[in-house]
Amino acid sequence: MPDVLDASPYDALLLLSFGGPEGPDDVVPFLENVTRGRGIPKERLKEVGQHYFQFGGVSPINDQNRALLHALREDFAGHGLDLPVYWGNRNWAPYLTDTLREMVRDGRRRVLVLATSAYASYSGCRQYRENLADALATLEAEGLELPRIDKLRHYFNHPGFVEPMIDGVVRSLADLPEDVRDGAHIAFCTHSIPNTAADTSGPVESHGDGGAYVAQHLEVARLIADAVRERTGVERPWQLVYQSRSGAPHIPWLEPDICDHLEERHAAGVPAVVMAPIGFVSDHMEVLYDLDTEATARARELGLPVRRSATVGDDPRFAAAVRELIVERAATERGQDVTPCALGALGASHDVCPVGCCPARAPRPAAAGVDSPYA
Repeated sequence: MPDVLDASPYDALLLLSFGGPEGPDDVVPFLENVTRGRGIPKERLKEVGQHYFQFGGVSPINDQNRALLHALREDFAGHGLDLPVYWGNRNWAPYLTDTLREMVRDGRRRVLVLATSAYASYSGCRQYRENLADALATLEAEGLELPRIDKLRHYFNHPGFVEPMIDGVVRSLADLPEDVRDGAHIAFCTHSIPNTAADTSGPVESHGDGGAYVAQHLEVARLIADAVRERTGVERPWQLVYQSRSGAPHIPWLEPDICDHLEERHAAGVPAVVMAPIGFVSDHMEVLYDLDTEATARARELGLPVRRSATVGDDPRFAAAVRELIVERAATERGQDVTPCALGALGASHDVCPVGCCPARAPRPAAAGVDSPYA
């Protein structure tokens, strides 16, 4: 029997994710949820939804979250961590508010949240905290007793997140034709966000010129590139590039775009590129369409060999990392001295988001932070 791990004072883990449609009839309602308040016409949403319709109207993200849930529960059971795991989404069923209501009715009072975003940014952290506050406000209006909610720290530089991606890049390099393998470059890909959102990402002291969002991605890219060099014996040029831009053309977003980058690398005579989607926890639609479909098609037109390396998904090392993060945070809450596990120069991220961290354009209540109205 494994030793029993102490998760107290926490009595549940909530996997909090984006959500996605699970059939053609879900696509437009899902996109209405995503874009609520922006006044986007339904016809435009149908155009945007073509990415989903090409795959039967199904986003892979929900099945990937189910697989991660299974991996977490299996890992916890195998290592003596008695902590139930729930799942709620921002934009599709199971909805966050419904899941929190279920947790309250199950008697859960101290909840840890694992968001499926590893980095600091408004959309990757603060917005989830706003969603939590909205859900708690709904439960409060219903007269339910509210749980205390904390959020696990950003895990971008935890070994259990980084090491599976190192393996993925090495495998992708090995899959390239031998005559182009040693000359291949690595494009580390993540979701583009507005420059202003990047510049104000993370705590106030990290704001400016890409903020924590860019700094954290660059650190992960460096960690992976260094490890790949050690394993393959080849020094490979690399660059952080972006994808999935969705904003108005006049608003500056992080660049270069992956397709533009592939064109530039091809023009420079680079023989092959590995696309490493370090900004994504799993192979959801941004990976499936923007890299596997759109970018790969552009590379094919150019005659440029490309491979796309794996995301972390339900890798057992990532499930183990989540367990370690839970035990670490629980010990901190109990007042014990803890040495957080983190690779690289940036160190472990903060446990509690400070005031001014990843601010929204219009201030809104956010749970699980210093400024939470539900502390």
